Amino acid sequence: MRTIVYLIIGIIFGITIFKSEAASWFRIYEMFQFQSFHMYGIIGSALIIGIVMVQIIKRFNIKSFYGEKIQFFPKEKSISRYIIGGTLFGLGWALAGACPGPIFTLIGAGYVPVIVVLFFAILGTFIYGLVKDKLPH
Repeated sequence: MRTIVYLIIGIIFGITIFKSEAASWFRIYEMFQFQSFHMYGIIGSALIIGIVMVQIIKRFNIKSFYGEKIQFFPKEKSISRYIIGGTLFGLGWALAGACPGPIFTLIGAGYVPVIVVLFFAILGTFIYGLVKDKLPH
């Protein structure tokens, strides 16, 4: 039953991403050229909603779907990890024209060449899994 609920939520998310043009290569290109506020508005809205939801979860001790307490752990404060990771993520996003979420949306919308992007996203994740113990975290 949960799988069906997650599938429905994913479909609604995908439709929202596609209709808001957040999966549009043109909109992403505009964002990286600083020509349009469209994507910054979407990302900023998501950031604000995320901050509010985390605060609600913390203050009201909301539990997960499985009834477990949701815990937040502080992360290491290291500037280099964010600069290097953010740069790699941004370069991949700019080159592919899609971040990981819209990849599935674009494939579902019929953009078959995006399967190549999905393949390399999975390959990159696999390679990271192989070398993560050797990286400075």
